[in-house]
Amino acid sequence: MVTKKKRTKPDWLKIKIPGGKKYLEIRKIVEKNKLHTICTSGNCPNMSDCWGRGTATLMILGDICTRSCKFCGVKTGKPLPVDIDEPERVAKSVKLMGLKHCVLTSVDRDDLSDEGATIWAKTIRAIKRLNPETTIETLIPDFSGKPELLDIVIDAKPEVISHNLETVERITPQVRSVANYHRSLEVIKYISEKGIISKSGIMVGIGETEEEVFKTMDDLINVGCKVFTIGQYLQPTKNHLPVLEYVTPEQFKKYEKTGLQKGFSFVESSPLVRSSYKAEKHVM
Repeated sequence: MVTKKKRTKPDWLKIKIPGGKKYLEIRKIVEKNKLHTICTSGNCPNMSDCWGRGTATLMILGDICTRSCKFCGVKTGKPLPVDIDEPERVAKSVKLMGLKHCVLTSVDRDDLSDEGATIWAKTIRAIKRLNPETTIETLIPDFSGKPELLDIVIDAKPEVISHNLETVERITPQVRSVANYHRSLEVIKYISEKGIISKSGIMVGIGETEEEVFKTMDDLINVGCKVFTIGQYLQPTKNHLPVLEYVTPEQFKKYEKTGLQKGFSFVESSPLVRSSYKAEKHVM
């Protein structure tokens, strides 16, 4: 019997062990206040770097997602009831952390009538009230493409609203369990037309072609997207999609150059880039 050989990670994907005074301070606050972060849930390789710069990505509405995307390391299943005190607790934690820039994200909550939009808005407003100098990026789910739910978040006025395509159109059905490529584009278009900085990102190394990545860039530019991130997909567990290719740093540089030429205001493109990497730069 022939066994499939596991791909060996190249040197450019070696990750530094998290550490440093600021990182340790933030980790202590996160644990003490029972906060969820995508930094830890998603095994982000940039956690130490971002936390050390005073930026963190907090995950609201619990840590159990109603969807089961094939790339994501977040738990899936039946979520716990909504914690109505979470917005204030998150806002106070942001103050304790001394965050200059806060990125909010959440699991999908298809079990709720508003899919979590109300808690989203309350959390944004609570952070702004207690931390008037802190800028906010929201990395939102698609809210099933419903304008009335998107408006609840938009009206809370975060500085940046991000929604990830995750991959190119052809591979989307294999990667995302419910979300739809064109619906996500419509979400980004709606955000752009409301005058808020829109942002999106994809992973590479799961079977896409260069031409498909360029086409994805064009699709995003056409709906007014201003910021684009692109990073290497890393398999969270053996039950997730396998890595088909480790994209070289040189190819990432090519993607960055091409994206800027196409008209994005910012392009973050390198193997370890994740959605919120250097997010503080994208507040224009």
